[in-house]
Amino acid sequence: MSQPGKRYRVNLFRPKKGHMRDEVLIILAILFGWGVCTFGFQVLVYLSRGTGAGSILTRLTLFNLPLHFWFTGQLLPLWFIVLCVAFNLYIDRITEYHSRRRDRSYE
Repeated sequence: MSQPGKRYRVNLFRPKKGHMRDEVLIILAILFGWGVCTFGFQVLVYLSRGTGAGSILTRLTLFNLPLHFWFTGQLLPLWFIVLCVAFNLYIDRITEYHSRRRDRSYE
């Protein structure tokens, strides 16, 4: 920021064209994927609750654990790691794509 009068503005709801717009799209997609798995499963547990013996999610087992426990204790952390890897790979690709485009425009 060598120019004191000029401010750098970033707005998540109105991103600039190019790299910033692509980055905001992947951020929103990753947040949507995280939210669907995290909160959608809680809605599924609530909707599938049963009376007496419990819900079908507590009766089903996977690796000798109730399905709802395995999902929240094992799959959600793995899903988070998958989303982080996907985010980083996508950001690397769009950064490379936009840097190549910018280099071509200077020629």
